[in-house]
Amino acid sequence: MTVIKEALLTRRVEKIYPNREALAALLKKQKIRLYLGIDPTGTRLHLGHTIALQKLQEFAELGHEAILLIGTGTVLIGDPSQREKDRERITEEAIKKNVATWKQQTEKILDFSKVKIRSNGKWLLKLGLKEIIEIASHISAVQLFKREMFQKRLEQKDTVWTHETLYPLLQGYDSVALDVDLEIGGTDQTFNMLIGRELQRKMNNREKFVLTVPMIPGIDGKQMSKTSNNCVWLTDSPKEMFGKLMSIPDNLITNYFKICTKVPTEEIKSIKREVISNPMKSKKHLAYEIVKMYHGEGKAKDAQEEFESVFSKGGTPEDAPVWKLANKRVNLINLLLKKEIVTSKSEAKRLIEQGGVSLNRRKLLKAEVKLEEGTLKVGKKTFIKIK
Repeated sequence: MTVIKEALLTRRVEKIYPNREALAALLKKQKIRLYLGIDPTGTRLHLGHTIALQKLQEFAELGHEAILLIGTGTVLIGDPSQREKDRERITEEAIKKNVATWKQQTEKILDFSKVKIRSNGKWLLKLGLKEIIEIASHISAVQLFKREMFQKRLEQKDTVWTHETLYPLLQGYDSVALDVDLEIGGTDQTFNMLIGRELQRKMNNREKFVLTVPMIPGIDGKQMSKTSNNCVWLTDSPKEMFGKLMSIPDNLITNYFKICTKVPTEEIKSIKREVISNPMKSKKHLAYEIVKMYHGEGKAKDAQEEFESVFSKGGTPEDAPVWKLANKRVNLINLLLKKEIVTSKSEAKRLIEQGGVSLNRRKLLKAEVKLEEGTLKVGKKTFIKIK
């Protein structure tokens, strides 16, 4: 009988198909083969990716055969999941550039002495017409078109392209090619992973379980994605990462602790109560724990100290840019636009009117102003040294 930890099938888990009990029974009997697939659509990974990566590592630590699958084949189509429009095609050069630093980023979570890396381009790009027809013969066209985003596009009289309908078939075939017992992925991948479950049953005549992990909201409370510009990236500096995490809405603190950190569940129960009484303290604790995971304890302490110096004690970041404008009269609207602090004059005007621009902690409520030596603060996070 193999070892199974209780949190393995509960923490960072949204749902298990066909059910948790059946997977638990299998895990008690034997070691399994499982995988997590990620398409290389960008050069950076964010906290949302780490949820499934942590789950993959949990299985690896228990001695199961864990595989990180890079979608060098499926990325050529582009996953249509949660996409209201067709993805732009990606080049081979872009794929190589995107995966170049992935191992370096993921090894902050994965132990590659226990986790294998595979690329699905090695088998998908070798499929001939005969093999593609064989795969497609097991899944009905009606089933593919039942996808929610396809139905939404059709209702809006938008196009669903034929190659997009092939995506779940090819991702599903990964399960057959790897002959796995389990696939891990985000809830946005449920449809694709269940297609893989069906193909495994029909082509390899055996069960494949599906474990979905929750999606995480970004720092603005909306779904974390690079298109929304609300990500906490693994490549962020300790200071950037700490600052971003301090800006998340208070109602996300407990959930971030549960799915993004390794803080024990029992401790999170007390943190949940603390969030109500002292959300700032809880948020600092959260930011510290996450920065420590990806940059080490020393950098986490430094990031917290600088944050407290800048935001709690009215200090200025050491690397703040310097503008040599002391004792000069300027138009703040034009200046902030010229320096690319804002993207439009209307944004600058709104910031000024709402008290979002200050000099030495004194709000600047007019556009025309004479700047003195000190610290100019724009919004909550931008600091400029005036000399």
